[in-house]
Amino acid sequence: MVVLATKCYVDGVARERAMDSLQSMVQNDLGGLDVETEVGLRDDDFPTVTVEGPDETVARNLLRERWGEITPHFEQGETYVGTLDSWSDDALVLDAGREIRIPRDELGLGPGTAKQIRTRFGLVQHLPLVFVFDDPPRLSSGTQDLLYGWSRGDGRVNVNSATRAEVRATVNRAGHAQDIVTVERLGLLEQSIVCRPDTDPPGLLASIGGHLRSELLCVVP
Repeated sequence: MVVLATKCYVDGVARERAMDSLQSMVQNDLGGLDVETEVGLRDDDFPTVTVEGPDETVARNLLRERWGEITPHFEQGETYVGTLDSWSDDALVLDAGREIRIPRDELGLGPGTAKQIRTRFGLVQHLPLVFVFDDPPRLSSGTQDLLYGWSRGDGRVNVNSATRAEVRATVNRAGHAQDIVTVERLGLLEQSIVCRPDTDPPGLLASIGGHLRSELLCVVP
């Protein structure tokens, strides 16, 4: 069994839709492999995928690479994935099956408090982030490069609590299909709307925000 490093924290019909979406994504991830899968959900909202069949080892490795894995065992200097749980001026706190506190000085994302950095880079709650387990833990260099790349792009609106299909449908309903490049999937329920060069991210956020029960944060170049 693989515990995926993304969360399903919505309720009711929204949870059913999210889990159906995850089931489809897992099947796509493992397409062509001779395995049977069963998707479940732990009490802490991390999904599980049970894999059985001749290709189960390959399948598990593919899932770990695609989603990251929640594991009870951590080794010094190794990279893991946690979801953004909370924040303060001094640190970001990730949920990686246990609390991982990344001090502001270990974020590697420039000046400001951890709370200001979170807002500047559009880090919505529950966003999966890669970190290095050390003393103290730090964001991985790959995560730092990714986030700096966002800040040098054409602008984004990051969203949580919605599937990629739901975000795309909301953008279309609001009449902004022509104003975006794509919707990138960051996690099961965390998405990034990539703006066109002439699109104003705060304006897009204001237009679609009333249609989504989500946290939305802009990344402004």
